[in-house]
Amino acid sequence: MAANQGERTRRRLSTGERREQLLSVGARLFSESPYDEVWIEQVAEIAGVSRGLLYHYFPTKRDFFAAVVERESERMLRMTAAVPGVPVREQLASGLDTYLAYVAAHAHGYRAFHRADASGDQAVRRVYRRALAAQERQILAALGADPEFGPVFEERADVRLAVRGWLAFTTAVCLEWLRGSDLSREQVGELCARALLGVIAGPA
Repeated sequence: MAANQGERTRRRLSTGERREQLLSVGARLFSESPYDEVWIEQVAEIAGVSRGLLYHYFPTKRDFFAAVVERESERMLRMTAAVPGVPVREQLASGLDTYLAYVAAHAHGYRAFHRADASGDQAVRRVYRRALAAQERQILAALGADPEFGPVFEERADVRLAVRGWLAFTTAVCLEWLRGSDLSREQVGELCARALLGVIAGPA
């Protein structure tokens, strides 16, 4: 009995730790089920907190899912940040390897992030699309800062569209890889690198 009581004892976490715990639980649930099938009660039960405490952090389910999406977006942006002064072509292989390591380590969060566009909630979809736009701007800024391409390249409409298409391609590849592809992380990285090099070399 004492052991069971001990297991039920709620661990006292700091505000930041509790928020991170709740977002981790949410990422798993949203990655496994459609938005409409995830209930706040599930999150509270798994996290071992009251619904009232969860609502203290996130007033609505929409706010909660939006926070999950924003958390994953911030992680991905940090993972893919360009190194100033290093040519894009030189950074590509190592950058993609780091990104794929993140995808593998945070599979639930990655899947949850990309479920946002299908959530049916326009506010959540806006958060998701802002996150994709931030990734696109980050890639274009890296190209614009590279002497091989330059600021004019960054501003071209065809390049922006090509980079947007590459992000969609990479997402599809990563999600399929997580389902159990026979390709290794290195092979997936090479595939995505070749695709981006084709994109940025293609426009005239």
